Amino acid sequence: MKPAKLTSLPQWHALQQHFAQTGSQSLRELFAADPQRGEQLTAEAVGLYMDYSKQRVSSDTVQLLCELAEACELRQRTEAMFRGEKINTTENRAVLHVALRAPAGEKIMVDGHDVVPDVHEVLDRMRAFADQVRSGSWRGHSGKRIRNVISIGIGGSDLGPVMAYEALRDYSEREMTFRFVSNVDGTDFVEATHDLDAAETLFVVCSKTFTTLETLSNAQAARAWCLNALGGDDKAIARHFVAVSTNADEVQKFGIDTAHMFGFWDWVGGRYSMDSAIGLSTMLAIGPDHFREMLAGFYAMDEHFRHTPLERNLPVLMGLLGIWNTNFLDAATVAVLPYEQYLKRFPAYLQQLTMESNGKYVTHDGSPVDYATGPIYWGEPGTNGQHSFYQLIHQGTRLVPCDFIGFGRPLQPVPTSTGGDQHDLLMANLIAQGEALAFGKTADQVRAEGVDEALVAHRTFEGNRPSTTILASSLTPHILGTLIALYEHSVFVQGVIWDIDSFDQWGVELGKQLAKTTIAELTAQDLPELHHDSSTNTLIRRYRQLRDSRG
Repeated sequence: MKPAKLTSLPQWHALQQHFAQTGSQSLRELFAADPQRGEQLTAEAVGLYMDYSKQRVSSDTVQLLCELAEACELRQRTEAMFRGEKINTTENRAVLHVALRAPAGEKIMVDGHDVVPDVHEVLDRMRAFADQVRSGSWRGHSGKRIRNVISIGIGGSDLGPVMAYEALRDYSEREMTFRFVSNVDGTDFVEATHDLDAAETLFVVCSKTFTTLETLSNAQAARAWCLNALGGDDKAIARHFVAVSTNADEVQKFGIDTAHMFGFWDWVGGRYSMDSAIGLSTMLAIGPDHFREMLAGFYAMDEHFRHTPLERNLPVLMGLLGIWNTNFLDAATVAVLPYEQYLKRFPAYLQQLTMESNGKYVTHDGSPVDYATGPIYWGEPGTNGQHSFYQLIHQGTRLVPCDFIGFGRPLQPVPTSTGGDQHDLLMANLIAQGEALAFGKTADQVRAEGVDEALVAHRTFEGNRPSTTILASSLTPHILGTLIALYEHSVFVQGVIWDIDSFDQWGVELGKQLAKTTIAELTAQDLPELHHDSSTNTLIRRYRQLRDSRG
């Protein structure tokens, strides 16, 4: 039976009525009416503490949102995912990133086949290879030890490994250099290799099909660079390249020994793949044991999400708060603000996870939506962001809900002259920003400070800007896994509510298809007849002129 349209559900109408009655209440009023609000509107599990009391919701709002989730069959859809049903309907695929971190002995079936042993077979091969490289027993073509690792990928084959490496750099092998190449802009490759010795460099080429244009272009550049430095012997490739792929023929044709090809499966979406073989560079950096700890963090959040009642379920709450902010408060973006320098690439990682997943304007059956989906995710680490874009968040005309992420203990303590630690200053800023956004400063408070009346309006902050604060003890591999899975499952929650397929990405394909035509037109010896629009035709001609000019 065709599911009811979201906006026709009684639970949606109940939320609309609730918003009409309570939407004008400010956070000042909500906190004044409930002195225990800051303790009650919280949830805690698997090492994460989430304070959502500064969101513009009440316990009644949360209850109504949970009822909407029930009406949209969130629990049933969740179980369908964990059972390996093909919930990616447009590609007829299962969605089983959860299988990538399932412990050995669990059983997850896809088309009658238990995939968990397959996952652990690859993990064991990754461990064996990582141990060889890290111990120095794996040698390059000339006999030198591998000291540099360059991962080549794009999209989900790059953003996850880059983010994880930066996030867990404190746990990484500091005697080795790790770099990442994704952009087809040649500058990316040249800068990644310019100061390295090819004899000590290993490339990890990440492409499921081994045909991805950008990745294979960079892999060919790496191959040429390596051969040029190592005397042109094709046998060198097998000692300096490994592949994360499923296309054995193309991997072998490239010169990589298929014994060093690490596979994954079509039920692993690219943006959900960092804990698969795509994470080989992560394992090489932090070691197999820490990688397993990260997987355990993922699994802990998976279990919490699967079994915890909705009203105490961290990913469910995060996802539903996003529904409230997007569809009722008309917020078009979410700022993710980690007060931890190691998480500097976390917002960029979330951009793909969230926007490639839920940037859709049709439902599962192809009907256009009549409600907003997929807010824009962005952000920078605190306190850097405070000195750039926080001005707009505090006093701009656009509502920007914020996720603050902080930790009780620093990985790199730096003492201050007063006997404390700089981490205290960092966390003081995190806590103060949430308070300032929620409560602002009234005109009367500004006047009481003796401010000239002409400046009162400029120094008044209306507040009522929503935020969630997530705290953990410290940034360990386990906690990183729980954090990533928290956002993964919150994206799924929103996709279920919006009735969209969060696991396809057809919007990525069109530009790639057109680029194949355009590259032929750019590189043809003589300008071919062009059949694009007038702008595209003109840009092709102008590019060719600029490229071929001597000025």
